[in-house]
Amino acid sequence: MEQTAPSGKSPGLIDRLMEWLPARLRRGTAVVPVVRLSGVIGAVTPLRPGMSLAGVARTLERAFATKNAKAVALVINSPGGSPVQSRQIYLRIRQLAAEKKLPVLVFVEDVAASGGYMIACAGDEIFCDPSSILGSIGVVGGSFGFQELIKKVGVERRLYTAGAHKAMLDPFLPENPDDVARVKALQREIHAIFIALVKESRGSRLKGAEDVLFTGEYWAGETSISLGLADAIGDLRSTLKARYGDKVLTPVIAPASGMLSGLLGRRSAGTVASLEALPGLPEEVISALETRAIWAKFGF
Repeated sequence: MEQTAPSGKSPGLIDRLMEWLPARLRRGTAVVPVVRLSGVIGAVTPLRPGMSLAGVARTLERAFATKNAKAVALVINSPGGSPVQSRQIYLRIRQLAAEKKLPVLVFVEDVAASGGYMIACAGDEIFCDPSSILGSIGVVGGSFGFQELIKKVGVERRLYTAGAHKAMLDPFLPENPDDVARVKALQREIHAIFIALVKESRGSRLKGAEDVLFTGEYWAGETSISLGLADAIGDLRSTLKARYGDKVLTPVIAPASGMLSGLLGRRSAGTVASLEALPGLPEEVISALETRAIWAKFGF
């Protein structure tokens, strides 16, 4: 007598029906969605926005909502940028991981430095290549001084403010030591937040001394592992196959594209979109140079 499933249908029929489903929807299929987080973090210039929570939130949510997901893999390649956006992305990843009860596996490509490393700390485990660059746990800021230049070209600086420090660090005024002290105090405060995040995320895995780990220095893969900033050498595909089997599926969850997404915001600023098309725009040149300088710091 043929046994039947609780629904009354034979197991053979159910198996045949399952074959028509996409592989990632079949029972027992291991799925690890992959999200790429690349580029400078935060606004490089108004015309060239970098990685931000607003830009990646929907993609992260889709990844964590993937059916049959065993974990979520993040592929990170970022030299850093805005500490605010970095921390907000970090927090959103950890919130989703807690809600969905899914582990987060981070795979570092060329660089996960500064804000890029802050985001990497959202991973339960961090894997890297021997030549990957990790670390740069610090805060940096800079400006230029043009006060002598404008004197030479005969330009008079006229500045009107309400508030004793409203013109702090104005590049067309002589540097004020009190203003520099205020900026350095602000940087130390942000640095302390970064350090606390790394300590909370990496915990007892950190092996290096604080006066080494938190100086803003960065290291290649093997040294990063020895300092506890990463867990192991490993690439995404090999690591996931070893952990979840040769048939593990790794769908890449990309940002929405097409006309609808454009109407919903990707090109919502029509003026900006049209300006981006103008060749030789000074803002674009400056943006490209700034982006290049940030990557060049790490040899890329």
